[in-house]
Amino acid sequence: MNERIYLDNNATTPLDPDVLDAMIGELAAPPHNPSSIHSFGQEAKKILTDSRNTIAGSLNVKPSEILFTSGGTEGMNFLIRGALSDPTSHIIASPIDHPCVYNTLEDLREHGAHISYLPIDSYGAPRVKDLQEALQPNTKLIVLSAANSETGIKLDIEAIATVAKRANIPLILDGVALLGKEPFSIPEGVSGMAFSAHKFHGPQGVGFVFVRSGFKPTSLLTGGGQEKKLRSGTENLAGIVGMARALTIFDEDEDFAHMKSLREQFEARLIEEIPDLEVNGEGPRLPNTSNLYFPGVDAESLLISLDMEKIAVSYASACASGALEPSRVLLNMGYSKERASSSLRFSFSRMNTPEEIEKATEVITALVEKLRNSTLTLI
Repeated sequence: MNERIYLDNNATTPLDPDVLDAMIGELAAPPHNPSSIHSFGQEAKKILTDSRNTIAGSLNVKPSEILFTSGGTEGMNFLIRGALSDPTSHIIASPIDHPCVYNTLEDLREHGAHISYLPIDSYGAPRVKDLQEALQPNTKLIVLSAANSETGIKLDIEAIATVAKRANIPLILDGVALLGKEPFSIPEGVSGMAFSAHKFHGPQGVGFVFVRSGFKPTSLLTGGGQEKKLRSGTENLAGIVGMARALTIFDEDEDFAHMKSLREQFEARLIEEIPDLEVNGEGPRLPNTSNLYFPGVDAESLLISLDMEKIAVSYASACASGALEPSRVLLNMGYSKERASSSLRFSFSRMNTPEEIEKATEVITALVEKLRNSTLTLI
């Protein structure tokens, strides 16, 4: 194969050329800091305000409810840690969420917080009844992911938000895997939500949080008092401009249909060639994500073999990379260690093509047959 095929878009997406152009224009501009009171600074402040308005409009929220961050990890840490005035608070969460959530909660547990993880089964997302049963008089926060980055399984945001609102408990959602994949709205019961630009064809290292009016997390970063004194530090103006541009060129309906078509083509072709192949997770999924179980195949060997064929896929969350351990997500869904060790994630974007999908399925089919017939494990 001469052309590389990128099927790991839940890890990061290619930068859109229009986004790059917008960022270059900002980087090439005269020096300007939004906090400066002279005309150069005021020009920068207007760019910042316009970008905030654009992002708020894309989510149908108030511009004052948008705060800029460096990405999903900072955003979720700010929303979670900033919401807790009592370090011994009771928090309800999910054991299958992204490491930026799970590891943050485990750190809080070590410092006295009480964490209740909701039960997860092969459906792949927390259920409303389990959330209702987990509520306690001292519950101070509910933290969940709007969509799982490994399986693509979606949370019933409306139903969960209704429970949180009735209980008068702040609900924090990790929206990083959701934005740019399909249309959604933020229900009233959601107090805060974090997003990251590089997951929707924007630049890496920049993101934003939605903070509902009336919800007042405390700042984690003190300094110049930027972002309403909630996130000090000079704003990444070029990144913010690129992020706003990425949202303006995203066509929810068209891109949703395209990614769903690619996923259906991908899964149908593989199931035709590999009949014992199974999809991990029974709940409704994002249109771009396939987490697949290949019985009798070592996932690490398949991943490396695909990489040698210039096809990029993932074993689990990119932010949990390092040693390839069986997915915590799949294990908590009740799947065996053997199944988790034979599963890979494939994730598509609007920039992928049907031709790429067809070629990828041909290569995957051949490699699965080869690995099943081999007694060797690739290292």
